[in-house]
Amino acid sequence: MTVRVLVVDDSPTMRALLSRQLGSDPEIEVVGAASCAAEARVMIREHNPDVVTLDIEMPGMNGLQFLEKIMRLRPMPVIIVSGITKSGCETTICALELGALDCYPKPQGATHASLYANSSSLANIVKNAANASCSQPSLAASANRISQPIPSIQNDGTRLIAIGASTGGVEALHHMLPVFPEDCPPTLIVQHIGAGFAPALADRLDQQCKAKVQLAEPGLTLQSGHIYIAPSNNRHMVLKGGNTLHVRSIFSDPSDGHCPSVDALFNSVAKTLGSSAVGILLTGMGADGARGLLAMRQGGARTIAQDKASSVIYGMPRAAAELNAAELILPLTHIAAHALSGVLHRSEINPNKSDNDFQPVIAVRN
Repeated sequence: MTVRVLVVDDSPTMRALLSRQLGSDPEIEVVGAASCAAEARVMIREHNPDVVTLDIEMPGMNGLQFLEKIMRLRPMPVIIVSGITKSGCETTICALELGALDCYPKPQGATHASLYANSSSLANIVKNAANASCSQPSLAASANRISQPIPSIQNDGTRLIAIGASTGGVEALHHMLPVFPEDCPPTLIVQHIGAGFAPALADRLDQQCKAKVQLAEPGLTLQSGHIYIAPSNNRHMVLKGGNTLHVRSIFSDPSDGHCPSVDALFNSVAKTLGSSAVGILLTGMGADGARGLLAMRQGGARTIAQDKASSVIYGMPRAAAELNAAELILPLTHIAAHALSGVLHRSEINPNKSDNDFQPVIAVRN
C-alpha cells in the first residue's frame, strides 16, 4: 500500500528536500507541500493524506496551534519535523503530548547530504505512522480526561516500576504519570524518541508530575518519589544493585532495532529484582519489550500491557500478549492504579464510579 504524505514547512528549501527525500521511497507518495497552515488545510481537504509532516515555526498559525485543530477536528497521523535546539525540543514534546505520533530531528543548517543520510529513518517513521489509530481525539487535549485517584501505597514488596513505550508513548506518559504520588516507587522508563529530545521530555514531565522526573544518569542511585527517563544516547539503560539500586549505561547491539531498548531494561529488572517489581508495556510499533516483560513475569513480577483500544499502535503490547507475558491487559486509564496498588477491586480505583462504568479488565493467565 502506498502511503500518501503532505509536507508542511514554511521553508521552500526544506519542503523540496523533504518531498524529494520521502518521494524516493517507492512506498510513499508526496501528494502536496504546504508553506503554512492555511495552505495545509486546503490540501488536506483536497488530497486526504495518510500522514502529515509538520514544521513547528510557521507564519500565521504555528505548528502547535494547527496540530491542536487537526487532533480536535480531524484526527490523523502527524510527524513533527523540528530543530534540535532547546526550544525546538521543548516545543516538539508539547506537540507529542497533543497527539503527534513521532518526531524527526531537522539538522542544523540542513543540507541535501545531512537529510539524505537519514532518509530511510524518516521514511520508516512515516510508514509506521500510517498504521496508527488516530480515530479519537488525543488524550492530552481531551477536555474529558479521566482522573484516577490513587489509594495510599501499601508496602507490598514492590521496589521498582519499569515502563517501556514507543510510538504514542509520550502522550500516554503525559496522561499516566501525573497521577503517580510523590512517594511512588523508583520508576525507570525507556521511551523510544529521537536523539536530543529525551531531556525536554524529562523536563516537561517534571513540570506535570508530583514525583521528581529526571534523566537517568549512569551510576545514579535510585530513590523513591523519582521517575527516571533513559537518555536517547545509543546506550542501553539497565538496573544493577542489591540493597541499593542504581542504573548503568552499557554499549550493546540494538534490540529489535532500538538502543536504548525496553528489553534490555526489563531483562535487567527481572534478574535484579525478580518478584519485587512491576513491568508496564505501553503503545508502540514492533516487539521491543515483549520478551523482557515475559522474563519479568517468569521471575514473579506483576506485568501489565496496554490494551488495543487505548493504544495508538498496538504492536509492542500485542507482542507481549501473544507471548503471555502480560498478567493484565488494561486501558491506559487503569494502568497507574494497578501498578501502584496491586490488582484492586474496581470500585477502589475510583470511588465515584460503579463497576459497570469501567471497561473490562482482561487477565492473561497460563
